[in-house]
Amino acid sequence: MASSMFIKVTFLAMICLVLDIPLTNAGQTCDEIKTTLLPCVPYLRDQEPTVPVICCNGVRTVTDQARTVAERKDGCECLKASLTSIPGLNPNAAQDLPNKCGVKPAFPVGVNVDCSKIGLQL
Repeated sequence: MASSMFIKVTFLAMICLVLDIPLTNAGQTCDEIKTTLLPCVPYLRDQEPTVPVICCNGVRTVTDQARTVAERKDGCECLKASLTSIPGLNPNAAQDLPNKCGVKPAFPVGVNVDCSKIGLQL
């Protein structure tokens, strides 16, 4: 019986791999997003003249992980809330951050973004 279950699970995993169906949720939690983007805070406060490489790596990671509309909305809400809690934030630096890193953002960045409109067809 145990070998039969092993065969079924293995078969299911192979189907998922062939069809490119993720076996786990690839989206990040808000805490993971905050941790990933923490190296960006000095730049966002105008304490560093250029964007650190580690910050741009984080921007890429967050962008790559926001694959679905729900993940984009969640990421947008998380980032919006996080930005409003940064004392001394330069809102223009935050809005331009993905561009400075050469990354097309998965969702708009800013404290005044309406995250509920992500994924709506115009």
